[in-house]
Amino acid sequence: MWNKSKKELKQTFKFADFSQAFSFMTRVALAAEKMDHHPLWTNVYNRVDISLSTHDAGDIVTEKDVKLSKLIDKIHKDY
Repeated sequence: MWNKSKKELKQTFKFADFSQAFSFMTRVALAAEKMDHHPLWTNVYNRVDISLSTHDAGDIVTEKDVKLSKLIDKIHKDY
């Protein structure tokens, strides 16, 4: 479940291991690149923390962030 504020959408995703986490990040990276909308994220072993906001709109949550968060959720369902 995404934690939502006016400034960002945030969520932590957990996986079985580093390989799954990295695979997930790769898939998200390719989708984000196609959208030209890139997440702020960190990865430690099996955990990926993602924060979404639209920088060129003043670092607030926009429809771009909502759309990317839904796509990330869809990708996550494969794991």
